[in-house]
Amino acid sequence: MAPIRRLAAEQEPFLTARSLGATYSRGYVIQPHTHGWHQLLYACTGAMTVFAGSFSWMIPPGKAVVIPAGCLHSIRMWGDVAMRSIYFPASVDAPVFATSACSVISVTPLLRATILRVVDRAGLDARDPRDAHLMALLLDEIDAPPEEPLVLPMPQDPRALPVAQQILSAPASDETLQALARQHGASSRTLERVFRGETGMSFGVWRQKARLLWSIQILAAGGSVTEAALDSGYGSVSAFIAAFKQTFGSTPGTMMDASGPGSPGG
Repeated sequence: MAPIRRLAAEQEPFLTARSLGATYSRGYVIQPHTHGWHQLLYACTGAMTVFAGSFSWMIPPGKAVVIPAGCLHSIRMWGDVAMRSIYFPASVDAPVFATSACSVISVTPLLRATILRVVDRAGLDARDPRDAHLMALLLDEIDAPPEEPLVLPMPQDPRALPVAQQILSAPASDETLQALARQHGASSRTLERVFRGETGMSFGVWRQKARLLWSIQILAAGGSVTEAALDSGYGSVSAFIAAFKQTFGSTPGTMMDASGPGSPGG
C-alpha cells in the first residue's frame, strides 16, 4: 500500500472528495448521525447493516452503500470490518446522489481499486490532474443500478412493527403469522395486509428475506454455511443455498468471497 498522503489546510477549498479508513470489531455500532457530505461506504472485510428511516441495508463483501448528505443513519458491524469511506460535497452533480434514499451497489474490481487508492490519498484536490481523473472514475463507477435484494423495508404500522422486530430478534423461530398476530393483538389478515401495503411483500416473503439477510451476518462473522442455514430457520442446507441464490443471485460462498484479492488495505 502506498504511503498515506497528508492533506494541507490550504487544500480545503479545493477538495472534491475526502476519505477515511477505519477498522471496527464485531458487534460495534455507530450510533445515528448525519453528514454534510455524501458518503460511499465500503467494507474490505466483514459485513455491515445500515439503518436509515424505515429501511435497512445489508452490505456484504463486494457491495457498497451510498448514503446521501443529511440522511440520518446508524451502522452495525458483523465480523471484523475494515471500513473504507469516501465523502463527496453535497453540491456534487451525479445521478447517484440525486435521491434522498440510501442505495447498495456492486463494487467492481476497478471501483474497489479506485476506492483504496483514494483512501491512500486521503482526499482529492481539484487542482491535481491525477485527483481529477480519480474523481471522474469514481463518479462513473458508482453510477450503477442499486442492489434491491439487499434492502429490507420495515412496516411502520404499530400493529406490524412489533411483529417485524420480533422476527428480526429470532429469525429461526417458526411461529405462524396467526400465533404472532395473537401475541400482538392483531388479526392475521390485518398483518398480511399491512406487510403487503408497507413493504411491498407478503408476510411470508418478508420473513424469508429477513432470514436470508440475517444469514449474511452469520457468514460474515465466520460461521459456516450449515450454521447460517440452521440459525436463520432452515432445516435443510440445500434449501437454504437454493433460496439464497434465488434471492441474491449467488451462493453463500461466492458472496462471502467477493471482497476481492489482497489485504484490507489493498
